[in-house]
Amino acid sequence: MFGAIPLLIVPFVLYNLGLLGIFGGGDDPWASQMFSIRMMSGGVFSMTLGDLMVLIGLLLFFVEIVKSTRTTNASIMDHLLSTFVFVAFLVEFLLVKGAAHSVFFTLMVIALVDVLAGFSVSMRAATRDINMG
Repeated sequence: MFGAIPLLIVPFVLYNLGLLGIFGGGDDPWASQMFSIRMMSGGVFSMTLGDLMVLIGLLLFFVEIVKSTRTTNASIMDHLLSTFVFVAFLVEFLLVKGAAHSVFFTLMVIALVDVLAGFSVSMRAATRDINMG
């Protein structure tokens, strides 16, 4: 049952928790620096909370793509719920002031690509299963 839950709901929920001030106050919580590391080149690598959110979204997107290769009844529900997650991203992006941010937009695009890739990969895998049988 848990295999049908789209993992990209996690960054959606985390972003909304950030809007509520869970990760700190200020005008832009996503610009707050998490850490920085001095590199051997002399440059400084720094990661913001927004960068971390996008990284989490990309890692979960990878897991979603791997999940979409399954051809089970749960995968159909997963695709449907992934579509709902994308629609939630889109509606919030259009209607909520705090969602008009590049981090949220990037997460929304990741959710869109998840929906498109999930359906494409599943259709390809289903076609291969039909040809083999």
